[in-house]
Amino acid sequence: MIGMSKIRILLADDHAIVRAGIRKVVEEIPDLEVVAEAGDGRQLFAALELHTPDCVLLDLTMPDFDPLSAIQQIRARFPGLKILVVSAYDDDSYVQSLLSAGVNGYHLKDQPLNDLKLAIERILAGERWLSSPLIGKLVGPARGTGALPSLTSRQRELLRLLQEGLDNQTIAQRMNLSVKTVENHLTRLYRQLYVQSRLEAVNYVLHHPQVLGLAGADAANTAPGVELEALDCITVLVVDDNSRYRRQLQRMIGRVCSMATIYEAENSQTAVHLAQRLEPQLVLIDIVLGDEDGIACARRVKAVSPQSRIILVSAYPDREFHRLGLQAGAVAFLDKKDLDLRTLRQVIEDVTQ
Repeated sequence: MIGMSKIRILLADDHAIVRAGIRKVVEEIPDLEVVAEAGDGRQLFAALELHTPDCVLLDLTMPDFDPLSAIQQIRARFPGLKILVVSAYDDDSYVQSLLSAGVNGYHLKDQPLNDLKLAIERILAGERWLSSPLIGKLVGPARGTGALPSLTSRQRELLRLLQEGLDNQTIAQRMNLSVKTVENHLTRLYRQLYVQSRLEAVNYVLHHPQVLGLAGADAANTAPGVELEALDCITVLVVDDNSRYRRQLQRMIGRVCSMATIYEAENSQTAVHLAQRLEPQLVLIDIVLGDEDGIACARRVKAVSPQSRIILVSAYPDREFHRLGLQAGAVAFLDKKDLDLRTLRQVIEDVTQ
């Protein structure tokens, strides 16, 4: 969650008109400020030393600037700095070299401005970014019919942990496995996605979030419960920072509707990205997401997916939360203790009618 102090952004591009356009995008994102601009390599390094920004948006063709060596120097001098390349060049080997040198993301200038805004947000959230046209070059399409690969629940969990930027040892601790077992699982996962590394796997799921979908019948993990008759497929997004409760809610949804496809998010950034890509019919959002605000999350989800029906849930019902939630675009506010199979059935029926 962004604190009281603003996140400091440095813009580096030798064209003032380009910097002006990027500045406008940055200023539309809450709690961000442009602290400096640079038009060449010397100005860039001077600005980095003077302003110590949190993130730099960087063109590659500035005067007095050798991209590969400069980025290596920047990464060594400012290890915590987020680096987002904003460039017109889409050569895959060049992009891969820059990623290896330490940039956090690569955005193509010919892509929509909304994608640039999303790229900045994802980078600041600690994730990686590649513009869509680069995915096909660096990752490549799935072979065969072009259908997305079918992953096991363990593989989906691995992908989510990779998205968090965790190393193999931490993943092993999270999943109660040995490091060697995690390495073996990752090798099989990469092979199934036709990728070569964890970065490529993260970028793949960033642009193909459908691969994380869990079928309702699989989520139930038990004999069918209350099955809705003649129910079409429904896409549900569960947003909660408690992994145990997410699993519980997924099982309940699966028992109510085996035809559902269920996605999960533990924070607002992931929820908004999935909502924008998937346009789920139903979104269930906890009112408190760690240090984040579920009401603000609902507002952001509604902005990118207006047709989604959003329901806020909380273990601490409050009239003011209810009022603010409805203002944010939610259609209902439910107490967690009341969210049982019967209630979920009614919710899903309301969405699918």
